[in-house]
Amino acid sequence: MKKLLFNILGTTLGLWIATFFIQGVTIGLYPDSNFFGIELTKQWQIFLILGIILGLLDFFVKPILDAITLPLRIITLGLFGFVLDVTLVLAIDIMFKEFNAPWLYPLLYTTLIVWAINLVLSAIFGKKN
Repeated sequence: MKKLLFNILGTTLGLWIATFFIQGVTIGLYPDSNFFGIELTKQWQIFLILGIILGLLDFFVKPILDAITLPLRIITLGLFGFVLDVTLVLAIDIMFKEFNAPWLYPLLYTTLIVWAINLVLSAIFGKKN
């Protein structure tokens, strides 16, 4: 449970930082923005929803994708895992019109930022023995 919460926090923070530093990555608020009927009126709500969805995808779906693509991960010495991470960010881009990361490089850089934030959070707040 703790890992899931830090994953959601890391992805939310990573998306927020990506909008500042990566040209082309935008998260906008539209008048008809809603999430299952709940009207989203502030930009922080969009960041939170996107972070929760990406965090849940990373926590629940990515292990399944890792198991399916294990031969590719072995052949590429683990680099295919990064392709899976980019694919998850692309899925968020496709699912939500509020999030826009055009082309390849903004997606790559956004994924790197989210990965780095999650790495730092897990290093700081990880298991302490």
